[in-house]
Amino acid sequence: MTHKTGNVFIEYESRGKPSGIATTDADYWVYKIDEVGFAIIFEVEILKAKLRKYYTDGMYLKKGGDNDTSKGFLVPIIQLFKK
Repeated sequence: MTHKTGNVFIEYESRGKPSGIATTDADYWVYKIDEVGFAIIFEVEILKAKLRKYYTDGMYLKKGGDNDTSKGFLVPIIQLFKK
């Protein structure tokens, strides 16, 4: 839906347990934008630093997934490119 809404959902908890960005061992986080194949690649440590700030500030926090059992950040993609 990113190509329609301009937002990305980045999960950090599911069913009461850390998940997604909170548990990844990856160096890069790839977010697929649409079915054509457009994607955005973030360095995980930089992305985590931004998300920690959003969490501390109470910004973009949302529930999602099946029956709202996941927690994450619904962030306008443009925000992730700002310093």
